[in-house]
Amino acid sequence: MKQQIRVGSCLPHTFLLRLSLKLQVFCPPLLAAFEEGLTPYMVNLAAKGWRMGICSEFQRTQHQQGMASMENPDQTKSGDEEKHVTRKLGGLKTMPFVISNETFEKVASFGLLPNMILYLTNEYHMSIATGANVLFIWSAISNFMPILGAFLSDSFLGRFLVIALGTVTSLIGMSLLWLTAVFPQARPPHCDSPMTESCVKANSAQLAHLFGSFVLMSIGAGGIRPCSLAFGADQLYDPSNPKNKRVMQSFFNWYYASVGLAIMISITVIVYIQDKAGWVVGFGVPVGLMFISTVMFLLGSPLYIKLMPNKSLFTSFAQVTEAAWNNRDLVLPPMESGGAIWYFHKGSKLITPTEKLRFLNKACMIRSPEDIDMDGRALNPWNLCTVKQVEELKALIKVLPIWSSGIIIAVTISQQSFPVLQANSMDRHLIPGGLKIPAGSFGVFAMITLTIWVAAYDRIVVPLLSKFTKRSQGLSLKERMGFGLIISCVATAVAGLVESKRRAAAIRQGLADNPYGVVHMSAMWLVPQHCLIGLAEGLNAIGQIEFYYSQFPKSMASIGVALFTLGMAVGNLIGSLIVSILNKVTKTHGRVSWVSNSLNKGHYDYYYWLLTALSVINVFYYLLCIWAFGSTENGNKVEWDEGDGMEDELEADDHAKGKGSPIVFPH
Repeated sequence: MKQQIRVGSCLPHTFLLRLSLKLQVFCPPLLAAFEEGLTPYMVNLAAKGWRMGICSEFQRTQHQQGMASMENPDQTKSGDEEKHVTRKLGGLKTMPFVISNETFEKVASFGLLPNMILYLTNEYHMSIATGANVLFIWSAISNFMPILGAFLSDSFLGRFLVIALGTVTSLIGMSLLWLTAVFPQARPPHCDSPMTESCVKANSAQLAHLFGSFVLMSIGAGGIRPCSLAFGADQLYDPSNPKNKRVMQSFFNWYYASVGLAIMISITVIVYIQDKAGWVVGFGVPVGLMFISTVMFLLGSPLYIKLMPNKSLFTSFAQVTEAAWNNRDLVLPPMESGGAIWYFHKGSKLITPTEKLRFLNKACMIRSPEDIDMDGRALNPWNLCTVKQVEELKALIKVLPIWSSGIIIAVTISQQSFPVLQANSMDRHLIPGGLKIPAGSFGVFAMITLTIWVAAYDRIVVPLLSKFTKRSQGLSLKERMGFGLIISCVATAVAGLVESKRRAAAIRQGLADNPYGVVHMSAMWLVPQHCLIGLAEGLNAIGQIEFYYSQFPKSMASIGVALFTLGMAVGNLIGSLIVSILNKVTKTHGRVSWVSNSLNKGHYDYYYWLLTALSVINVFYYLLCIWAFGSTENGNKVEWDEGDGMEDELEADDHAKGKGSPIVFPH
């Protein structure tokens, strides 16, 4: 029997909550927790779950509720009934501690990034290219660490310990960063014009101090973000309570509302404080908030339900890989002969592996009766895996080419440094003599566009498109990803045109040799590129995760989030590589680098045109990938075990009527 879950439209949320606007959609256990329907605000504020690892943790929550070890009976229970009847631990009384931890962490951490390029160039006398590379690499580490945090939580430490360690680590990292602003000895001597003068560079100890703070903050975020939401769900999950669905729904509403408000404050208020009060106060406020976050979370420790770790899906992939290698000498019989004996669990629909990537089939091929115990279980899971495990790894490998097509758009999405510098050199008043927008807050326009698009797509675009496409979901997932890539090309082209216009205006106004001069040109010219990036992100990023989930069994829902997170990390590294190569190549033979310290002497417009060219090439690469994917998909559709699948094309009559996005999954 299939049940339809309708997702409504969305309300405003934040720019930095980027990706998982529909992450709940991609996590069936979460959806099942409130079958009456997700509220619009919760769906909207689910953004950025790809970095929080929400689905990765929540998907195992229900399974782990009754699997906690009896080794710690005061904090864990052995079954749902025992744990939720007593209710001595967990419950609503833990929510102030859990939600405040997440809220204060978001305000503290996300408020540091927008203006960081200004801190690195003005206080550490880094070149713009070097500063941009530092931030690219920092973002790459921050995108990768939640994957590691989720793995440690699943396999070894459990959610509470990972969150606690992450919170303390983040506090230490922010404190170290704050100390660089407090003590002049922690940074190079002051220099009035680091862009034009030959200023003293930071020594090794000063750089180690700075970079150490960045690394600690990334490690801390990797502990908090993949576990926080699911840990809160652990405290409230009570299947014996008939009102539990309503309680869970209320929790998710409050959770995402608090996260959305927190990040909105971080990219507006915290950035404004840094602009007006300086770095000591601007970095000190996040430290204070992070301290409150740490204290609040640890104070609630005696009240928490603490589930023990369980096996990770990454371990399963490693087992299949090693088993296939260990059995590499086996000879696979022709598929049609039926000569092989495949290993599968009782009741599984997957009893024979598919023909694609046949070398992996050796991992589930039984060599002798000695491989199986009396209960029909593999004696060594590193030498013999189930057919389902093998097919899960194949499903992951099959989508990797399409995943790789998302790396270039990740470079575009991750442009944090240069737009801030551009805005800083332009007139940032909304109206003459009126409010002056901080240079680091212009990203809010991408957030607004993303919000409007999600709401308009569900309520306006889909009903109109369905009349022409005859599909109730409007655009297919592949079409949405493709249009996102195309719009990203337009976004970088617009950025190039605006920068060309800004540079020409600066030269006309005699500012060619003055990198600190403010061009008489409104910074609102930067708004279109931010809006286009937000639109491209809304199409491609959300489409990517939903596409991955449509190809994976339910047990692999977290992998779709992890894939996008990994894509963002790789995109940041590619962005750093591009800037490094451009800076080295374009300044040869006495020429001025395209990414010069002076925006007016450099050619940042050429940089954007290069990104445009790479994005256009990437569109054609994407078309090749989906062509190849379609040709391999036709004859190899895997029928996952009951409850593990999700339909690729979402069909429902109500969708064509503009009543929401119905998500269908089997029970």
